[in-house]
Amino acid sequence: MSSNVQYVTNQTGERTAVILPIDEYEELLEDLHLIRVAYESKDEPRRPFDEVVEEMRAAGEIDV
Repeated sequence: MSSNVQYVTNQTGERTAVILPIDEYEELLEDLHLIRVAYESKDEPRRPFDEVVEEMRAAGEIDV
């Protein structure tokens, strides 16, 4: 997080809100989305990475 963070305070000086640059806010939203997707898919079956790569090569989807 950058030093461009600003805080909104109440009458007693207690922090009540945060102001972030829009690019940092969007990055946080993307991170939250990725965390949610990972959590929601945690119980789905897994496949070895090498198996997926070979399948993609065979289908012509990658040439690595």
